[in-house]
Amino acid sequence: MVRRCLVTFKPFRIFVVGIGFFSLCFLMTSLGGQFSAKRLGDSPFTIRTEVLGGVESRGVLRKISDMLEVILKRMDSLSKLDNTSSTDARRLDELSSAINRFQPAGLVERIQAIAQNVSNMATRVEQILQNSMVQGRVVRDGTSSQCEIPRDPHFPECPGKVDWMRARWTSDPCYAFYGVDGSDCSFLVYLSEVEWFCPPLVWRNQSSPPIQYVVQPKAPKRQAAFRTDLSVLLDQVGAGKESLSFMKRRIRRLAQQWAAAANRLDAKLEQRWRDQKKILVHVGFLTEESGDVFSPKVLKGGPLGEMVQWADILTALHVLGHNLKISMSVKELQGFLGVPPGRGSCPLTGPLPFDLIYTDYHGMQQMKQHMGLSLKKHKCHIRVIDTFGTEPAYNHEEYATLHGYRTNWGYWNLNARQYMTMFPHTPDNSFMGFVSEELNETEKKSIQQNKVNNMAVVYGKEASMWKQGKDGFLQILHNYMEVHGTVYYETQRPPEVPAFVKNHGLLPQHELQQLLRKAKLFIGFGFPYEGPAPLEAIANGCIFLQPKFTPPHSSLNHEFFRGKPTSREVSSQHPYAEQYIGRPHVMTVDYNNSLEFDSAIREIMRTQVEPYLPYEYTCEGMLERVHAYIQHQDFCSLEPPFVPTNLSRPGSAGGSRVPVPLFVPLPNSTALGWASNVTAPAAWPPLSSLRLIVSQEGQSCVETCRSAGFICEPAHFRFINNKEALRRLEVQCDVVDSEVNHILPAFSVLRRECGLQREPLLFSCAGYSPKFRRLCPCRDFRRGQVALCRDCL
Repeated sequence: MVRRCLVTFKPFRIFVVGIGFFSLCFLMTSLGGQFSAKRLGDSPFTIRTEVLGGVESRGVLRKISDMLEVILKRMDSLSKLDNTSSTDARRLDELSSAINRFQPAGLVERIQAIAQNVSNMATRVEQILQNSMVQGRVVRDGTSSQCEIPRDPHFPECPGKVDWMRARWTSDPCYAFYGVDGSDCSFLVYLSEVEWFCPPLVWRNQSSPPIQYVVQPKAPKRQAAFRTDLSVLLDQVGAGKESLSFMKRRIRRLAQQWAAAANRLDAKLEQRWRDQKKILVHVGFLTEESGDVFSPKVLKGGPLGEMVQWADILTALHVLGHNLKISMSVKELQGFLGVPPGRGSCPLTGPLPFDLIYTDYHGMQQMKQHMGLSLKKHKCHIRVIDTFGTEPAYNHEEYATLHGYRTNWGYWNLNARQYMTMFPHTPDNSFMGFVSEELNETEKKSIQQNKVNNMAVVYGKEASMWKQGKDGFLQILHNYMEVHGTVYYETQRPPEVPAFVKNHGLLPQHELQQLLRKAKLFIGFGFPYEGPAPLEAIANGCIFLQPKFTPPHSSLNHEFFRGKPTSREVSSQHPYAEQYIGRPHVMTVDYNNSLEFDSAIREIMRTQVEPYLPYEYTCEGMLERVHAYIQHQDFCSLEPPFVPTNLSRPGSAGGSRVPVPLFVPLPNSTALGWASNVTAPAAWPPLSSLRLIVSQEGQSCVETCRSAGFICEPAHFRFINNKEALRRLEVQCDVVDSEVNHILPAFSVLRRECGLQREPLLFSCAGYSPKFRRLCPCRDFRRGQVALCRDCL
C-alpha cells in the first residue's frame, strides 16, 4: 500500500525511469565505451556521444536499437492507458526492468543514432505521468478501476459474472483481445458491451467508443422469388464425401417435383410479397470436427434419414428464393460469420451477418466452442434441426439441472419452437419434416396393376437388425409371402439372414423404389425408429406392418432414448404412421402374439390400397410450411406477458356496464375460443385458431388436444396464462400462485390450488402431473398440414 501511494508522485516516477536509463549508460561505459564531446547544454536525455570501438560492436548497437523499439512500443500502449494509477505503476516497473535487462557484449561504437529515441521515450513517460494524474481525478467520477459493481434487478447475473471474471479472466486470451486487463472497470465494459450480463456504463457512452462494432443501418428488404434451377445449389453443397454425393443425387432426382411444387405454391400465395432472408446452413454432424461417422456408412447400410432431411431443407430454402450459404466445416463457419480463426472462444461482436442460422446440436456445440457465438445475443436467429425433439423441461438449463432433466443435449435456453423435428411428434417444437417422391396418376395405376400380392420387403439394411428373436414371426410371414431383404454385405461375408430370404443387397434409391412398387408389404423390425423409409413404402403402394411396443419405449426404459432431451413415449416403431395415417395403409400389432401377427398377414393379403402420401410430406407441403415459418416466426422480438384488460359493454336498459369475456364457448364443443368481439393481439398463429381445453389429471396437453381433434400450440400459452382463463373455465381457486414449473398453468381440484407460469421458456405441451389438471392451448390445423392452422397462411 505504501508503494502504491509513493508511485503516485510525479518526481518519484521520473526518478525511477531516470535510474533505469542511467543504468543503461553505466552498463555501456563499463563494458569499455567512453563518452566524448559531451556538450554542457545537453540534458541527460538528449546527450550526443561518440564512442571508440570496432566493427564487432555494430551488431550490439542494432540489438540495443531493437530493444529500444520494444520499449517505445510499450510506451505507445502505456500512453493510451485508460486505467488506474496502480496499473501505470506496474507498467512503469516493467519499463524499468526492460531497460535494466540490456546486456550488450563488447565495445559500443556509437549511440548517437538512438539519442533521439531516448528523448522521445522521456516525452512519452511525461505523457503517462500526466495521464495518471488525470486518472487520479477521474476516480471520483466512477470511470476508473474503482468502478462500482451495479446491483440492477434487470441484470441480476452481473455481480456474479464480475466475480467470475476476477478469478478467471486470464483463462482465455479472448478477454485480453477485448481490452480486459484485470480491473473491475474493464470487466464491466466487457460484460456490458461484448456480453449482455451488465447494464451499459454511462461514462462509456460519453467518453469512450464502445467495444462492439458500429451497427450499420439495415439494408432495404428484398423480395424473394421462387427458383426452379437447382444448379447453383448443387455447386454450393460441395463434394468430396459420399454423404454429400448422396444428398446431391437426391436433389437432382426430385428437381422436377420441386419446380412443379414451387409453381403451385406461387399461384396459391397469389405472388404476395415474401421477404428474402440471408440464411446460413451449418450441417454440424457432417463436419470432420464432429467425427462425421455418417459419411463412411452411406454405402454400407448406415442411416440416411438425417441426410435425406438436410438435402430437402437445403432445397426448400433455395427454391423459396432465399440468400443461402452452406457450411460443412468449422473453417467455413468461421468464414461466413466473419470471425478470424484463432480467436478462441471470443464472442461474436457486432451484428449477425445472417437473418437465420439452421444447424443441429453438433453445430451448436461448434459455435459455442470454436466460434464463441454469443448465444445470449444471437440465439433468437438459430433453428436447430432435431430428429427426436427437445421438450421445454430439458431445454431450460437451470430448471433441467435442478429437477433431473439435464442430459448431454438440450439445455440451450431457446424458445422450444426453435427446435425443428423430422415428424410432428413434439408440438412444443416446430415440425420441419422432409419429402417423399410423389407419383402421378399414371404411375399410381401402373403400380396397382403390377403389385405382387404375396411379396414382402423387410425394413432392415443392417445384418444386426435381423437378430434377437426375429425367427418366429419371420417364419409365419414366410408361410404366406415371399420375403425380400436389402441387407448390406461384403462379397466374402454374406449376411446371416434366414435361408428363405431373397437378399438383394444394398440397393441404389431408384432400384429400391422399383422393388417397393412391386411389393405388397413393407415390414418393420422395431428399429430404426421414425425413419423416412415407411413413408416412401406407403407412397409406393405398400402396406406398412410394424410392432407395437408394450410398454412404450422411452428414456426411462430403453437405451436408445436414454440421454435424449425428451420424455416422449414411443408406442410403435413409427408413431406418425400409426397416428396420422393408420389403417388400411399402416397396421400396428403385437409381434409377440403369433395369432395376432398371423391374422394381420392374412388381412393384409386381402386388402387393396392405393399409393398414399400425406400432403405435408410432398414438396409443396414442405415449401408451404417452411415459407410460413420464415415469414411469421419471430423469436427476436420480445413477447411480453399478455395482461387482460377490463373490457366491458353497456348493460341492457341503460344499466351498469357488463364485463366482456375474452374466451367464449364454441358451438358443439367443450372448448373455449377467443371472443370474436374482442380485438386479438398480434400473434402467429392467429388467436382465431385458439381452442382452450382442460386436461384430466395425469394427462398432457399433447394428449388432451389430440383427443379433441386439435393440436397443442405452445405460442398460445401466454394468452391463457391468467386468472381470466381460470374464471371462464369456472375453476375454484382458494389461492393463485405464480411459479416456475413446466406443468403450469394448471390447477388442483382437490386442493383448490391454481398455478400460473412465471418462466415463459417452460410453457410445455408435454408436461403432465397426476395431481393437476392443465390449461391447454389447442388449435385447429389445415388438412394434411398439421404444422399450420387454417388461417396461418
